[in-house]
Amino acid sequence: MRRIYLDHSATSALRPEALEAMLRQLQEPAANPSSVHAPGHRARMVVEQAREQVARLIGAAPDEIVLTIGGSEANNLALFGAAWSAAPASRRVVTSGFEHPSVLAVMDDLASRGFDVVRVAPGRDGVVRSRAVLEAALPETCLVSLMLANNEVGTLQPVGEVAAGLRGRGILVHTDAAQAVGKLPVDVRALGIDLLSIAAHKFGGPQGTGALYVRHGVRLHPHLRGGGQELNRRPGTENVAAIAGFGAAAGAVARGLAEEGKRIERCRDLLEIQIQARIPGARINGAGTPRIPGLSSVAVLGTTGEALVIALDLEGIAVSAGSACSAGTIRRSEALAAMGLHDEAGSSIRISLGPETRREEIEELVIRLQSVVSAMRAAAPAGALQGVR
Repeated sequence: MRRIYLDHSATSALRPEALEAMLRQLQEPAANPSSVHAPGHRARMVVEQAREQVARLIGAAPDEIVLTIGGSEANNLALFGAAWSAAPASRRVVTSGFEHPSVLAVMDDLASRGFDVVRVAPGRDGVVRSRAVLEAALPETCLVSLMLANNEVGTLQPVGEVAAGLRGRGILVHTDAAQAVGKLPVDVRALGIDLLSIAAHKFGGPQGTGALYVRHGVRLHPHLRGGGQELNRRPGTENVAAIAGFGAAAGAVARGLAEEGKRIERCRDLLEIQIQARIPGARINGAGTPRIPGLSSVAVLGTTGEALVIALDLEGIAVSAGSACSAGTIRRSEALAAMGLHDEAGSSIRISLGPETRREEIEELVIRLQSVVSAMRAAAPAGALQGVR
């Protein structure tokens, strides 16, 4: 059975350019990029070239890029760093109710340490209203964190509007852009933000690498200690080969971003049209709202997301039931629950497309999904399918 991978929002395949850059670096003599000798200098040049490539992808300056081990660390550095750098009277933090777990967990920690954390609920369409965020940002607010694209539904959030509304008020604006960078054009200057998190493996870079954009002039209190790397903001010897792959992926994705995005969006639209035409009771969460091109959250009433993920895996198709950051567990979508879609939260799957996804794979998925759903509904107890049309 030929397997079909449709979980690119969890991780996408390593781009050939990234693999080539990594292999080239791994074949170089060993060297620490902090060393002052010639091999160390060569390793440093590789790191700095990658930093420039990442910066160029989001319209930043190279010295505004802090290299991390991934998007989750970038979120932690942004949130803890901003909170611990805030004035004593600024102890309020505003976020949304359906952020990535690496944001929500930090918010829980800050709340336990006396910060006033406000979580603004998204609407049923999967969008947080900018007015609600701005109203929650009282004068004592030090930070607003709002993701650029939701990781479970794909809906785009009004980050630029929020940043514009807060301009001149001394409140930092952070966005988790892990699901947006490499899939949509992202420009930190146009957004007007202070901090932005990136994960390399979401767009064909290696796992275990990422970055945090820190606007010039923003002070961050480091939450890790032990070295002077990354201008004393993030200690630890750099993984030169992985960083080289990160930079190469950033350069490669930038070259074909618009064309590839349109192609993937057409595949997603075909997927959603066919699912709704062939599977009674199927709904597209966030439909009609601007979304990243390749992500579709599909609710299939009369089933469970967990059962669908397992059944499709047995059919050779990889999808997920929501965020991939739950250590291999499957549970209901907290994002959909935050949107008020409680029935859909337990019966939805996330289908996410990537550069290698083809129309024939979409058509094969729909055929196998239809078969799986029919079998599940046939085995369901009487009354379980009430309301399914």
